[in-house]
Amino acid sequence: MVLACAMLTLPNLLTLSRIVAVPVLAFLLWPSMTGSGAQPTSVDYGLAFALYCLIGFTDYFDGYLARAQGTVSKLGIFLDPIADKILVAAVILLLVFTGDIASWHVIAALIILVREITVSGLREFLAGLQVSVPVTQLAKWKTAAQLFAFGGLILSGAFPAIEWLKLASLALLWVAAILTVITGWDYLRVGLKHMD
Repeated sequence: MVLACAMLTLPNLLTLSRIVAVPVLAFLLWPSMTGSGAQPTSVDYGLAFALYCLIGFTDYFDGYLARAQGTVSKLGIFLDPIADKILVAAVILLLVFTGDIASWHVIAALIILVREITVSGLREFLAGLQVSVPVTQLAKWKTAAQLFAFGGLILSGAFPAIEWLKLASLALLWVAAILTVITGWDYLRVGLKHMD
């Protein structure tokens, strides 16, 4: 019991809150949950955007607080990337389901999703070999591009009359997909060197 309480530091609680928030995000964007059986309303999208932003802030602050307080834990190191992957996968699935990502844009979303899964597997494989792959600046830009693209697509549902917002968000989704391919190849290249 004492060990469990010691692991529940503020940074770890923030990470857990991100995981718990994903079903709430799904509830807000799930068409059948709105009561109308159709698209989520502008209010649903607005609430989902606010929650998405809150999740983003907790993603930043959990790592910042853990480093600042010297409370980086194995649980936090384990949960943080899982929370990130759950969020990305859930948002992609929801936005495809609602039709906010449709047609050819689904390919960009699939590229991002496949890369997330592949890199997770590679990191696990390389960790078993005690090989560390640092996050590059380009990978950080990729993450920023995809997070802003998803946020913009959710926000565009709250303000459907602002057409440029959705177009800009879809363009940014393709930028994220291109950066995803480049950074994914970097990880794969490192992994292939250790697969003999």
